Amino acid sequence: MRLSASEKFEIIQIVTGSKLGVKKTLQEFGIARSTFYKRYNSYLDQGCDGLLDKGKAPGRQWNSIP
Repeated sequence: MRLSASEKFEIIQIVTGSKLGVKKTLQEFGIARSTFYKRYNSYLDQGCDGLLDKGKAPGRQWNSIP
């Protein structure tokens, strides 16, 4: 499930402000801690622009036959 940048930001705000703790709050959302911290670090480094979907770089597939 892809989330928009605003949804990612909202989750970051909820998790960082939660009194339950990060692990339990993320379990309620069904989000892995590694995914959350990857998004959170992107947010800290780049602000809201870090939460935007980058998409895949155009080019060949890794398993295509030349």
